[in-house]
Amino acid sequence: MIIKKTFNDSEEVLVSKKELRNFVLRCLEKVGCDHSHAQQLADILICSDYRGHYSHGVNRLGIYVHDLATGSTAPQGEPFIIKQKGGTAWVDGNNLLGAVVGNFCTRLAVQKAKEHGIGMVVAKNSNHFGIAGWYAQYAMEMGFIGMAFTNTSPCVFPTRSSEKALGSNPICFAAPAQSGDNFFLDMASTTVAFGKIEVVDKRGGKTIPPCWGADANGRETTNPKVVLNGGGLQPLGGSEPTGGYKGTGLCMMVEVLCGILGGAAFGKNVRMWQTTDTTADLGQCFMAIDPECFAPGFAERLQSFLDQTRSSDAIDDDPILVAGDPERAHMAMCDDLDGLVYKKSQLKHLADLANRYDVEMLKTKVHLSAQQA
Repeated sequence: MIIKKTFNDSEEVLVSKKELRNFVLRCLEKVGCDHSHAQQLADILICSDYRGHYSHGVNRLGIYVHDLATGSTAPQGEPFIIKQKGGTAWVDGNNLLGAVVGNFCTRLAVQKAKEHGIGMVVAKNSNHFGIAGWYAQYAMEMGFIGMAFTNTSPCVFPTRSSEKALGSNPICFAAPAQSGDNFFLDMASTTVAFGKIEVVDKRGGKTIPPCWGADANGRETTNPKVVLNGGGLQPLGGSEPTGGYKGTGLCMMVEVLCGILGGAAFGKNVRMWQTTDTTADLGQCFMAIDPECFAPGFAERLQSFLDQTRSSDAIDDDPILVAGDPERAHMAMCDDLDGLVYKKSQLKHLADLANRYDVEMLKTKVHLSAQQA
């Protein structure tokens, strides 16, 4: 069935990856996006929702389409290397989709790691690149430790500040263990990504946990609408007494690796989120490290470490998780269902997008477990 404009927001629906991918491609190509570029972005958005990171999946599609339609992001072209030396390279993203820039840089970092043992590529003039985990995962699948970072529009109140001056600046570190297991840390340097608060609001949630967000004056709030309407995020840890200064430091560390090192916009100089009066000029950093350059048996020792951690004595009946376990569980659920699960309220903006650009809306199925309930 085709989704109509009227929604039962609490109902869950199932969307196949193929259906979702084709819809994303229809929307992007409607605004003149290069087909190869559209494919790259579609794969990343689907991967994000597949891993359970709904904040950075199709939730962001409308923003990419708008940026392409207004010319804020270039729909055609290729990134290019400005200079390189040994295992390093500096890249101009040519104001293309962040997915295109990120893929170019990650593959370059892997090439350099194959030759030099380590590859580090920093880009300027890029745009929002989706989940950082996509890029680190590619390096990991090639047998390397993968890392990815990006700066973002200022949406964070630094510790003691009443002004938003930092981005949520994500960090990803992925390392391969044995039999497909891995350590996969993919996190914002804020308590949560901004998109997670958007998802709560779209699902009809009235409150968010403490330490997530702040009002327009930098004071903690549990009201998602206050955060989304002029407020902002708190650094990882929340306020100063609960360690927010550590999150502030992480935000700034990512900024040094991306905006400062890359010669891109940084801090307050990055354009505000969802504005198109100037280019984003985001800075991004990608690393690939060959563990074979160091002590032998890396994957075996990492596996032992993961197993030790998971088998630690638990406080209660909940299993002890390591970074990447929640995502693996979500992907397994999607595989069992042969599709991605959404609340209908999460897809309303896609129906609006389809109407606005006159493209065929995606088709869904009622989620059986929800139907049985």
